Amino acid sequence: MARKWIVRLLLIAVLGVAVFYGAILLWTKVINPPEERLGTDDLEAVLATDESVPVASTVTTDPTTSVSVVEPASPDGGWSVASDSTVGYRVKEVLSGVDTEGVGRTNAVTGSLVIDGSRVLSAEFEVDVASIESDQSIRDNQFRGRIMDVTNHPVATFVLTSPIDLGETPSVGRRFEVIAKGDLTLRGATRSVEFPLTAEFDGRRVAVLGNIDIVFADYGIPNPSNQFVTTGDDGLLEFVLAFDRAT
Repeated sequence: MARKWIVRLLLIAVLGVAVFYGAILLWTKVINPPEERLGTDDLEAVLATDESVPVASTVTTDPTTSVSVVEPASPDGGWSVASDSTVGYRVKEVLSGVDTEGVGRTNAVTGSLVIDGSRVLSAEFEVDVASIESDQSIRDNQFRGRIMDVTNHPVATFVLTSPIDLGETPSVGRRFEVIAKGDLTLRGATRSVEFPLTAEFDGRRVAVLGNIDIVFADYGIPNPSNQFVTTGDDGLLEFVLAFDRAT
């Protein structure tokens, strides 16, 4: 009789564990999976979203022939970050033995860039760190407090330190794959970074897609692990930025 009770208790315990992990798998993989990485679909989504914005082309008339000539759209000049830009983080997490990812994002981004011919002369952007949100308020509270200390370090910034040579003057619809170099500041610490970028000009907007690998210790960021979740020592800063013509 005692053996039967022991077997039953063991079966109940095993069943309980299976239900527990099954519930976590269901939540993290089916009901509430992490958002996908920002990619070229997101780049395309922010291009020419406002058809009322004029294409950056000009029309001139040849005085000798009275023929109007439409000059190609040019990206030359200053551009400002649009409100539908997105910046965020992505961190691999282990939740009770189940692999998942923590993802937080914001549209509270400001910045600018300047293009001259085939070169991006300057670029910078600033992010309101406190506005970054994930799908979990507990994670967000940890992120804004112990992890990023937004009270003392409310913004994150990036400044291009070397012009980007595109190799040719951007034409409408031409997509570029380039390397950017600059200074990234997180939690008050500034480090030089180098990372790949995908950029495109559609005649109305300039859009840029990229991500930067972040080692937490390089910026004095505490490891995000807690009693419920375990993370590694690094994460990803990802972004898609739309730029409208500066006025």
